Amino acid sequence: MKILVLGAGVVGISTAYYLAREGHDVEVVERHSGAAMETSFGNAGGLCPSFAAPWAAPGMPIKVLRMAFQADAPVRFSLWPEVARLRWTYQWLKECNASRFRVNKLRMQRVAHYSLACLRELTAETGVAFDFHAGGVLQLFQTGAECRYGDIAASALKELGIHHNVLDRHGAIAVEPALRDATINIEGALHLPSDASGDSHAFCQAMTAWLQNQGVRFRFGTGVRCLLREGGRIVGVDTSAGVLKADATVVAMGNQAPALFAPLGIKLPVYPLKGFSITLPVTNGEQAPNMSVMDEHNKVMVSRLGNRIRAAGMAELVGHDLSLDPGRKAVLVRAVRRMFPHGIDYENAQFWAGLRPMTPDGPPILGRSGWDGLFLNSGHGSNGWTQACGTSRVVTDIVCGRRPEIDLEGLTIDRFRKQRIVSP
Repeated sequence: MKILVLGAGVVGISTAYYLAREGHDVEVVERHSGAAMETSFGNAGGLCPSFAAPWAAPGMPIKVLRMAFQADAPVRFSLWPEVARLRWTYQWLKECNASRFRVNKLRMQRVAHYSLACLRELTAETGVAFDFHAGGVLQLFQTGAECRYGDIAASALKELGIHHNVLDRHGAIAVEPALRDATINIEGALHLPSDASGDSHAFCQAMTAWLQNQGVRFRFGTGVRCLLREGGRIVGVDTSAGVLKADATVVAMGNQAPALFAPLGIKLPVYPLKGFSITLPVTNGEQAPNMSVMDEHNKVMVSRLGNRIRAAGMAELVGHDLSLDPGRKAVLVRAVRRMFPHGIDYENAQFWAGLRPMTPDGPPILGRSGWDGLFLNSGHGSNGWTQACGTSRVVTDIVCGRRPEIDLEGLTIDRFRKQRIVSP
């Protein structure tokens, strides 16, 4: 089949790989001049299936409201009455309870662990390099309340049979010795030895070259204007470079997907959640972290990417605004310095902002759209790098008419249809 993949972020690139491996004629359409120039460019780097969890959590609405009055709060939201944000927020609020959190977390865990296994297989087959580090992830808790949250997470991990270790301060430092000089209070930690980290931008750049050698075509600098319909079937797209026809089209456009689907009567419940990152040179490898460390208190993840440190976090519901607030950079620098005061060049931090395509409940939206020939690989939120290979393999199976290797319950657009988000 001739298949179009719309979007060349980590989800689109992974989709192109699995479709091409099946022998399809694959063409990738991307509005930027290269791969992974938006959300996949400067993310945290964590490949963390073990604590993949929805942003919609018990107590989160109250926490967000309290943070609204803090100058350096990790979460912010705009008071401008935008319809899309208000609709998304209403749906999100309905998911912020213990029962829904458990359901959504288990759904995300299912696809995330599958995805890391898929990534390992892909890496073995292609040989691409992207500063992959399989040293696990350490989640730090600074308060008793955070430790109790960690106990809940550990209970879910135990139910799934996922290896983990609940640690005290001394145990955390034993796992990551660079924390010995930390000035924060480490009340406890959760060690997830099966998790990993890597540079998603480097992955996409390397995979683009590999896929081009395999015959996959890339149309960079090409904007998608609309989907082309013939009856109840999507037959291609109209782009800034002209009309492109295909037997199937997979949309992996992140935050641009809702606007593309709207003319089809599909109100895709994906909204951008703005995050920030800094990238810092390592000056002393023994004093800088070797594994990914998640500061649960400040919602900041720190990853080692070769001779660099990537720190990312915070969440802002401010629409598609990508402006760089120097105050947010200072928050990130301060959070990382308190954990790792030495061995990192804080004076030469590179600052970046990106938009995570978030569903209100957390899991992505995969598979059939309701229109023949049109498929979704959308709404990965802050777990795009963690879930990309798994969701792309699932979508490829669906495009090929096969049953995916994992259960699709709660991972398709069907879970929103009862709320009349999709027109019949």
